[in-house]
Parts: sequence; C-alpha cells; structure tokens
Amino acid sequence: MTDLSLIVPVYNEEENLPLLFDAIQQVLRSHEYSWEVIFVDDGSLDKSLSVLESLLEKDSEHIRIVVFRRNFGQTAAISAGFDHAQGEIIILLDADLQNDPEDIPFLLAKLDEGYDLVSGWRKDRKDNRFTRTIPSNLANGLISWVTGVPLHDYGCTLKAYRREVLKGFRLYGEMHRFIPVFAHSVGARITELPVRHHPRRYGEAKYGLDRTLKVILDLFTVKFLLDYFHKPMRLFGGAGLVLISGSGALLLYLFIRRLLENVAVLGSPLFQLGVMFFILGFQSILMGAIAELLARTYHESQAKTTYTIRKTFNIKSRQ
Repeated sequence: MTDLSLIVPVYNEEENLPLLFDAIQQVLRSHEYSWEVIFVDDGSLDKSLSVLESLLEKDSEHIRIVVFRRNFGQTAAISAGFDHAQGEIIILLDADLQNDPEDIPFLLAKLDEGYDLVSGWRKDRKDNRFTRTIPSNLANGLISWVTGVPLHDYGCTLKAYRREVLKGFRLYGEMHRFIPVFAHSVGARITELPVRHHPRRYGEAKYGLDRTLKVILDLFTVKFLLDYFHKPMRLFGGAGLVLISGSGALLLYLFIRRLLENVAVLGSPLFQLGVMFFILGFQSILMGAIAELLARTYHESQAKTTYTIRKTFNIKSRQ
C-alpha cells in the first residue's frame, strides 16, 4: 500500500510540469514515505501530455497519468485522482507552481497531530487583488458562515486528507472546494495551515471573477446536500406548510371581514394571493414527496463518474 498520493490536475501547463515534478522529487525523496504523483490531464490543448509522458519515462516508479477525452474541469480532475489514488494520505496541489511542494512536510506533520484534513491558507496571496483575492475572501467568508466550517481559504488547492474522510460523496460543478465541509459532516478533525503562494511563472490563470459566482451558486447545493439531502421533505414540506398557513390566514381574514364589514371576498386581491399561496404550498409538498423518492433511488443506484477517460499510463488497480 502506498503511503502518499499527490493529485495534480493539469490543463495547459507544459512549461510548469518539469519544474513542479523536480520540486516534488526533492521534497519527498528526503522522507521515508512511499509515494506516487497522479497527473490528471484535463483535456490540455498544449504539449502537457507529451511532457508528462517524457517524465513518466524518467520515473515510472512514482508517476501515474490519467488523460481525459476533453476538458471536464478541475473538480472532475480531482475526482478522477481520488478514484485512482493508492495512498492512505492524499494531497492536492496545483500544476502552476503557485503552490509550493516544500509545504507538504508541514501538512503531513499536522496530520500526525491527529487531524484528518489540513487545509492550506494562502495568507500572502500573489494574485490580482481585485479580480481574485477580494472576491475569494468574500466567498470564503460566506461559505464559512453558511456551512459553519470556518476556513480562511477554501479555494487553496493545497490540502492533505486521510483517505477515509473522502469516502461517501461524489464531486460535481465546483464542489472540490467544499470537501472540508463534507468531511466535517462525517466528523473529520479539520485545521488549516498558512502556506506559501508564488506568482505564476508561465502560462495564464484559468479562472477569474466568474468562478466566484459559480462557487456561490454551488454553495446553495452544498447547503441542501448537508441539511436536507436525506430528508428533502423537511425543506419542501416545511416551505409548503408555511405557504398553506399563509393562505389560510389570508382567507380567514377575508371571511371575518366579510362577516363584520360585509366586504366582498372574491373582489379582493388578497383572495387571489391566498389561493396562489395554497396552490404553491400544495405543489411544494408534492415536490418534497418526489424528492424523497429521488433520494431513495439515488442511494440504491450505481454511482457514475463525472468524467470519461481516453487512456491511462502506469495506473495500478487499488488493492
């Protein structure tokens, strides 16, 4: 069994990959861990795959490669890395050299203190302040408030996990940044550690302000999955009961007003509003029932991956 698996999503990083792997080798060869690096080529359009194949020829002991048929996104690449990793400890890092492999031993030391997940914190971030850093800080604050898992930097890829806290959930959309939230929901001990962050040397950043908006939308999904996924009727049914109660209150008010003031019920816009609330409430309860059936179907169905693989290199089947 491998001790340590490093997962590196790759998208158009041909110039960075040799430097990154050299840095990883220098760090890990001085430790007693058995290790592997899984590069997931997420449909790169440059020579990234050729560079990875040349690295594999030089070190087939440690390098594994997964190649997607097209670009599926960072979350899918990380999911594929999880699926093919052999290690008991899994570390994620970016391929752009902004994460520093020299921080890996510090993450591992934190795990040895009894933590299940150590999240990197780019305390001195070297990105554009207005298009990346400030929106990211706002998103991190919102995520921490909504989920109840306070971290300074959900977007930092550099994180270390014990394998057992990654079991039981699939990743979609931009969900990889919410892994600490899912891990917390199963009782994982989580901490964060300030890590170095370097300016990008080669290539261009793949993400901008639009990604922050996608993350905020995914946050609604995460909140639903955490609080209502197993019992969706509590959300839809609760909303339905509130709407029906509001409808009943409006109709009761119109009935009393009819008796005391002889005001027509049907001519009031409140009557239409009350009927609409009743219909919406009834529909919401029905949606809750349907969601309950879908949740049961989900638990009984076979999980499917969010990516398709063109080929793999040097991948071993998990023992």
